[in-house]
Amino acid sequence: MVKFRGFLIDLDGVVYTGTTPLPGAAATIAWLQECGYPFRYISNSTRRSVRSLVRMLGEWGISATPGMVLTPAVAAADLIRKRSGSRVFLLTTEDVREDFSNAGLVPSRTGCDAVVIGDCGDSFTYSSLNGAFRLIHEGVPFIALEKDRYFRDTDGLSLSAGPFVVALEYATGRKAELVGKPSPEFFRAGLRSLGLAPGEAAMIGDDVVSDIGGAMGIGMGGLLVRTGKFSPESLAQARKPPTAVIASIASLREYLEGTGPE
Repeated sequence: MVKFRGFLIDLDGVVYTGTTPLPGAAATIAWLQECGYPFRYISNSTRRSVRSLVRMLGEWGISATPGMVLTPAVAAADLIRKRSGSRVFLLTTEDVREDFSNAGLVPSRTGCDAVVIGDCGDSFTYSSLNGAFRLIHEGVPFIALEKDRYFRDTDGLSLSAGPFVVALEYATGRKAELVGKPSPEFFRAGLRSLGLAPGEAAMIGDDVVSDIGGAMGIGMGGLLVRTGKFSPESLAQARKPPTAVIASIASLREYLEGTGPE
């Protein structure tokens, strides 16, 4: 049994699906805190701001503060600011724009220092994508908050930002700079927040590629849950098997105590 000192925990598909908390999530998070396990929520969700995520988790009785949540929007805003950028073209939800405003960045369609693409649902229109295309084609830096293919929403599987990012890459001939999972730096930022080395922590996620593959690629453990977007087919196609596959986050305690499936 591998012993872990702390965890990075995905949100959508692990703690909740859509707008519904998964059974046992709140109790498991409370148990981790009681046992003194440090953890951070590390999510590829690009539809909600950190403030909205914290509020939603709190409504379900799940402990969370802004400092416990790392999202691609926060990482991208920090990156742009470090590069002395101030004006950004944002193809994101209105809610996520808050994270960029809090970082002192100004949404703009001209004189941009970066084009940022996240999952914005029905706001992916020809006009919005074409606006991004023109700026990227002109040489404005291109940042992808995530490149997930899909996620499980309340009414079934839905397209995420990845297909739209790839379309812009194809149209412009330029690769996006990825800041969300499975970017190694995204996981390392979470580990720095915990004060742990990769071998001391595990990623708990439902995506065998972005969550598990990305984390294990930098030396972390990978605990794959059978909730959210999990599928036996994707597990069978994984380049490297997870450290363990568990039924859900509610099974984490059993696994850590050594009585659950390896």
